Amino acid sequence: MQFTAKDIAFMLNGTVEGDPLVAVNHLAKIEEGSVGSLSFLANPKYEQYLYTTNASVVIINNSQELTAPVNATLIRVENAYGAFTLLLEKYNTIKLNKTGIEQPCFIHPSAAIGTEPYIGAFAYISQDVAMGDNCKIYPGCYIADNVKLGSNVTLFPGVKVYFDCIIGNNVVIHSGAIIGSDGFGFSPNADGTYTKIAQIGNVVIEDNVEIGANATIDRATMGSTIIRSGVKVDNLVQIAHNVELGKNTVIAAQSGVAGSSKLAENVVLGGQVGVVGHISIAKGTQVQAQSGISRTITQEGGKWAGSPAISYANNMRSNVVISRLPELEKRVDELEKIITELTNKGN
Repeated sequence: MQFTAKDIAFMLNGTVEGDPLVAVNHLAKIEEGSVGSLSFLANPKYEQYLYTTNASVVIINNSQELTAPVNATLIRVENAYGAFTLLLEKYNTIKLNKTGIEQPCFIHPSAAIGTEPYIGAFAYISQDVAMGDNCKIYPGCYIADNVKLGSNVTLFPGVKVYFDCIIGNNVVIHSGAIIGSDGFGFSPNADGTYTKIAQIGNVVIEDNVEIGANATIDRATMGSTIIRSGVKVDNLVQIAHNVELGKNTVIAAQSGVAGSSKLAENVVLGGQVGVVGHISIAKGTQVQAQSGISRTITQEGGKWAGSPAISYANNMRSNVVISRLPELEKRVDELEKIITELTNKGN
């Protein structure tokens, strides 16, 4: 893909300073720019690279003042960061715009496939699958019986979707993720062994959700594990059976939510957060990385940290005290010596 500075300026409603016909064919960070690359400057910390970069075209803010000669052609816009983000989205859309059905793959005769699909080699689409328009199923994906996919769903290589699961519109699931595997349900027996409890529910993923690579979302024992619209789940996250994630909740990598817990909308979990089962977390809750949530949180919009988690402010104060423990221990030892000396003198 190749575009001129003039083409890019037209897309971004910007103005060109320099050669409007200079061409670019790839994107790069400004400090790593090379001939033929397009970059941007939004953070003042990187302004020095504007005068040394080898990028052919650089997008800058209208307000950016030049303090030295610039070799690159400049495109001035109202918001350089926003403009470059828009270009990244357009670039990614073009790059991932695959269509057609590759062979070998398997599509059951009963499966209903929407218009303009992409189905990669070695994908397996089982019986009674229903797939909306413009879906992209990359190589090595497995879609089990009776799975329903909305329109504009992308399953990257190696995604597995178990039977009866439902996925909405505009959903992206990254490589290696598993949707609908059995929940962790076992009944203990008197002799110390365990009997598996059949997991007959499903997973429902609503619209505009993105699931990271190697994430796992377990099917419900009965009913549904529910991922509400707008949720973003990072790589290596575990969502257990019968969990419900509220709208626009965000969960960072290596976090886990145990069975039957309910997270309200706009909850944010940092990396490696653990949530115990059968609790609820209030709307707008933010939890610091590596924290452990062991009880229900009813306060909306609160910030929590630590394991077990307490309010963020109290956790920070506790950390200050902990950092002073060696000093406090030394002072206690000194006081004990003084008390011992005074006691001996009194005797």
